[in-house]
Amino acid sequence: MLGKRSWRDWRNQWVMSPRFQRWAAAFPLTRSIARLEAREMFDVVAGFVYSQVVLACLRLGLLERLRAGAVSESELQVQIDLPPAALRTLLRAAAALELVELRDPGVAVNREREDPSRSWGLGLRGAALLGNPGVLAMIEHHAVLYADLVDPLAMLAAPRGSTGLAQYWPYAAVEAPGAVASDSTRAYTRLMSASQQLVAGEILDAYAVRGHRCVLDVGGGDGTFLRALAARAPEAQLMLFDLPGVAAQAESAFAAAGLAAKARVVPGDFSRDALPTGADLITFVRVLHDHDDPRVERMLRAAYEALPPGGRLLVAEPLAGTAGAGRMGDAYFGVYLWAMGSGRPRTAAELTDMLRAAGFRRIRRRPTRIPLQTSVLVAERG
Repeated sequence: MLGKRSWRDWRNQWVMSPRFQRWAAAFPLTRSIARLEAREMFDVVAGFVYSQVVLACLRLGLLERLRAGAVSESELQVQIDLPPAALRTLLRAAAALELVELRDPGVAVNREREDPSRSWGLGLRGAALLGNPGVLAMIEHHAVLYADLVDPLAMLAAPRGSTGLAQYWPYAAVEAPGAVASDSTRAYTRLMSASQQLVAGEILDAYAVRGHRCVLDVGGGDGTFLRALAARAPEAQLMLFDLPGVAAQAESAFAAAGLAAKARVVPGDFSRDALPTGADLITFVRVLHDHDDPRVERMLRAAYEALPPGGRLLVAEPLAGTAGAGRMGDAYFGVYLWAMGSGRPRTAAELTDMLRAAGFRRIRRRPTRIPLQTSVLVAERG
């Protein structure tokens, strides 16, 4: 009997065969599978083009111009600085991705004689994007990553910390993150805030924070997550721990939200400093996967030492090996974090082992609505 590895090798030889591919595309029982696989493969090949179509739409403000309703193509030509034929190409591409849609589909079907009086409106995905500022911020930010990926082999072979993306996250590849100048933290703090807006509701729906008297968010940026938490648990005191340059931004944001009296901001470097005590819940929201294993192990031990017996730790981030989100884990975050110069995607099992090694017990994974965006692990100090 063929072993598992031999079976897969045999399967691959058949799949590589042009004769088999022609047969699979024609045979009634395999035709739909062959077509699906062809479409999936093409999407992998064309993914960069799709992402750049989205970026072009955002930078031109195309989706925003359609927010209130459909607009004629002639009006768009006046508003957008592109030659008519180029704009038409972009509109067709955006329509194929369901970012926009033609509202007069019966007009000017002939592509050689386009009718500029026809109107375009938001498509389903375009409307979803406009309703999610965090995703819009990430799309714009990806231009930095894509610049590094122009030559992916050079990016992979380069010393970690030497890429353009590593310069965007200057704390990631330095020995003393606390020494990073405050001016260089503003751009990534804004991006962290946008990304946490994506997941704050997911996390707070997965874990009920009411009942905790004090919550410490480690690496909490400008306090976006804690401000969302305060709406769910108005009785809880808030603490935020982050680099000195970021901490000042958090203080301003808490004051603007009317939370200055109940929010304490502690500047520090969790790669070196002890965490403040007093919280019965400590949170790491999209923080651990940014760091290599030795630093994560230190952070988890520091959290354990800062918690009282029975205190809890909540870890929220996308996890490798998540069912239905495998590409997000290793294909996206694996490459992103390599380019960033620090960190890696981890599975729930890997994080569970690290939590146990730090002393935590009763480690549970809490279900979230969209695991692709974030998963939640909760652990207890013994």
